[in-house]
Amino acid sequence: MQHKQPIIVGLDIGTTKIAAIAGRKNEFGKLEILGFGRANSNGVQHGMVLNIDQTIKAIQSALERCIESNPELETEIHEVYVGIAGHHIKSLQTRGDIVRQNIEDEISQEEIDRLVADQYRTYIPLGDQIIDVIPQQFTVDNHPNISNPIGYSGVKVGANFHIITGDKNAIRNINRSVEKSGLKTKDLVLQPLASAAAVMSEQDLEAGVAIVDIGGGTTDLAVFSEGVLKYTAVIPFGGENITNDIKLGLGVLRTQAEAMKVQFGSALSDQTKANTFITIPGLRGMAPKEIAVKNLANIIQARMSEIMDFVTYHLKQVGLDSRSLNGGIILTGGGSQLKHLLQLTEFQTGLNARIGYPNEHLAGDHLEELEKPMYSTCIGLILKGYNDYENKYKPKLEEEAIFNDRKKVIHTAEVEIEIEEPVLETPVGPLAETNEPIKVEPRRKTLKAFLDSIKTDIIKLFQEEEDKNLEDLKN
Repeated sequence: MQHKQPIIVGLDIGTTKIAAIAGRKNEFGKLEILGFGRANSNGVQHGMVLNIDQTIKAIQSALERCIESNPELETEIHEVYVGIAGHHIKSLQTRGDIVRQNIEDEISQEEIDRLVADQYRTYIPLGDQIIDVIPQQFTVDNHPNISNPIGYSGVKVGANFHIITGDKNAIRNINRSVEKSGLKTKDLVLQPLASAAAVMSEQDLEAGVAIVDIGGGTTDLAVFSEGVLKYTAVIPFGGENITNDIKLGLGVLRTQAEAMKVQFGSALSDQTKANTFITIPGLRGMAPKEIAVKNLANIIQARMSEIMDFVTYHLKQVGLDSRSLNGGIILTGGGSQLKHLLQLTEFQTGLNARIGYPNEHLAGDHLEELEKPMYSTCIGLILKGYNDYENKYKPKLEEEAIFNDRKKVIHTAEVEIEIEEPVLETPVGPLAETNEPIKVEPRRKTLKAFLDSIKTDIIKLFQEEEDKNLEDLKN
């Protein structure tokens, strides 16, 4: 049964930008970008919404530009998948089991949903809220390491879970900003998981990789091993910290620091020439300032080395190294475009590294701008929306359609065709002499009327037989 693919919108509320992208999958399973809008983010710091009014204006601006790129989207955009990040994000591991009631039947999706729903009652610190519950490996009775237990048979089914939590106020601010922008939050998705969906393949998932999403306010980490999500973490440093370091270290304006980072920045000072300088215009008639590119690289390298030290620390915390992460590290996000960052990452972590681009899932006729790593989160949000649609909503829609089709068949069998009232006609020919009208029964009857008439005749037959028996007894 074919259903038209829905339009899904991803909304990335970042520290430096807010992006809104609308997409729909084509018949080949690739994502067609239908609309794209971007605006500068002023109300967000370190991934958290602090100024709701400024965030609302930025969301509306990004949304308006998205609709301007495709006016047909104006009536289509009502709900969005929103990315969430920030240093308030935490994660924990739990274990859950249920004893099945109908052990003769195979394990169903309803039982798995109940097992997942039970984890939302896990105790977490006051003021936090569960954002997502992600099953890892399942067990059925004494059989461990089952990726999908549906169809298995057993008495007890359980699983290890990765639970992601966040601050209630931070979550409330995001939801409030989206709602006041005239939209509805379909789901909140952790940004590194969304980015992973956009840049990671099935081979990467099997080999084991660490996704490092370097954003403006934070660097997000998601580690996959043995085909499942093993670990997530948020490092409270990102591109904005590098810009501030350049501003303070070189005594320039913030806009100048950002421009120098993008155009001349390098993550390895050894790869820059010692006699290369950048000329910065002076303030209010002051003489221009010359800045050595090597000094700029030293500042950037110091901060990026600190971020990679955090990545190495988190990987060691969960006991993952080059043997369990054959896919190495995938760098994505706006900060991943720094020159020589791959070399620094490999030197600091001891793992192979590459840049993750979101173009693998895109159809051929997309904007070249969207191939940049900074849009990995937004495109991943759309893919996350399609994963929910195909696994949760589409089966329900198909079941409802089948039920409605059956209901129509039953209703058609029972529907009453228009019944005509008996018509009194004036007799003609030899019968005209009686001057008595003749009752003409309607020819069209419903199936229900036909069955009712048979039932009435049978009842009359039994009544006549019973009356006859009574007469015989009296005689």
